[in-house]
Amino acid sequence: MHIAGTTDCVIRTLKCASAPVLMSTAQRFNRRQRHTRCLWGNTAMRFPRAIVKCLRRRGSNTMISFAPPSSDINWPYLIFGLQSRGYIYSAAYSGWYCVSDETFLTDSQLRLDEASGARYSLESGHPVEWTEETNYMFRLSQFQDDVRHWVQQEARIRPAKFEKILLDTLSEPLPDVSISRPANRVHWAIPVPNDETQTVYVWLDALINYLSSLGYPNEQYLAHWPPAQQVIGKDILKFHGIYWPAFLLAAGLEPPRQLHVHSHWTVDGQKMSKSKHNVVDPVEAAKQYTMEGLRYFLLREGVAHSDGNFSHVKALRILNSELADTLGNLLSRACAKSLNPHQMYPEPHVEHLSQLLQHLDAGKRLQEALFHLAGRCEQHYEGNHFHLVADTAIAALHAANNFFECAKPWELKAGGSSPNAQRLQTIIAMTMDALRLCGIVLQPMMPQLTSRLLDKLNVPIAQRSWRHLGESFAAATPGNGPESHQLDEHSSALLFQRIVEQQDKPIEQRAQSPAQSKRSKSKRERKTSATMS
Repeated sequence: MHIAGTTDCVIRTLKCASAPVLMSTAQRFNRRQRHTRCLWGNTAMRFPRAIVKCLRRRGSNTMISFAPPSSDINWPYLIFGLQSRGYIYSAAYSGWYCVSDETFLTDSQLRLDEASGARYSLESGHPVEWTEETNYMFRLSQFQDDVRHWVQQEARIRPAKFEKILLDTLSEPLPDVSISRPANRVHWAIPVPNDETQTVYVWLDALINYLSSLGYPNEQYLAHWPPAQQVIGKDILKFHGIYWPAFLLAAGLEPPRQLHVHSHWTVDGQKMSKSKHNVVDPVEAAKQYTMEGLRYFLLREGVAHSDGNFSHVKALRILNSELADTLGNLLSRACAKSLNPHQMYPEPHVEHLSQLLQHLDAGKRLQEALFHLAGRCEQHYEGNHFHLVADTAIAALHAANNFFECAKPWELKAGGSSPNAQRLQTIIAMTMDALRLCGIVLQPMMPQLTSRLLDKLNVPIAQRSWRHLGESFAAATPGNGPESHQLDEHSSALLFQRIVEQQDKPIEQRAQSPAQSKRSKSKRERKTSATMS
């Protein structure tokens, strides 16, 4: 789920910058998934189509398409090409094989349990078994220098710590790698062309899907190759950072321009494990925190360079503090009918804007925060540092809340054309500018919530891209903000409701089913209506 959120955030960032975007994924099956695949049959498209059908029922608006199975055109084309260049040969192979990780490991990559004599992968902790078999081999050793050169290019592997991990691996001689498995052991994989005794190594098949989705080997794939960025988890760094570029270079293709590697999640400081009963159910978490809240928390806390820590207490604190109190409350106050009876997004009055910026320190701080917002967030997005984007936007919203408090708009008369009314309109305009700009920069992180925010402010769809971040009272050119206009009366000013724990709710609201809660609310509304009439 984290990699999906990260990738989607990258895509939405590019779209906000009006850049063309195409996303593809690699799909692989392992022994643990064999039973699931067999239930659906070996027809290539039934299982993934069922997954997409489920995603669309859950409201996913991501465009998803499928490439034909690799066995149809891609695998034969690639293997015959590699064979003709002399990079593939058949040989007896033996070594320590990790079933869970689907890879052979060298002695230096293993840990020996002295008590049991069993060996485990140093990286994943999964057990390995000694395997002897005849496979097709790829001459990985011939591409060690080429892969090292690719890794060492500036900003190729991000974060930089993962570049060092790859270079450490490449500092030792690379053994040739097995790219097939005996069909009698891995019968569910794609058969090797012209050799029914062997099936394709699942990682090679999966990696080729990056090309398949673009139409490879037809020339149409060249319009989108090489990929500008590939987002992967740190546990598959070796496959994408060594095997994949080597396969591509051997085939005469250019490797990806950048790998973005993300770390994993712990729960309350402990590794997620079924045995510890601490695995987080994303569906239940989305119900508790809302889908947008969960997405924001994962992107906010899931820094790429180190494992994130999923804590219920921390999630509640961040979501209530930042989304409910800082962002949501500011919108509610700016849209309150007691201060904004005509429900307008007003233009600031030049005279009062000048006074507020010159004589109110909070006004100066808000102007400075918004002036630097676009540049800082753009830089953070380019590095996929979503937590820093959130830091920057929330800091600007804190400045806006502080400005609102210091300007004391509730002390000014609402309505009319008095100087007080003009000052009030200017305060509201400055506050709404802050909300609008922060809403625009946070779109990749919270697409639905920011859409509701910008809808309420009645910001046209065409004015929600990065190039409109310079349009506000904080811009270097005066009068560069939006014209005065009506707020959207059909959109709610309630963006994110505080999440209240069951034990913190009033006694009469505890343990109520949604239906009971709805009936209770209806009774209260009828009672209130009767009293008012």
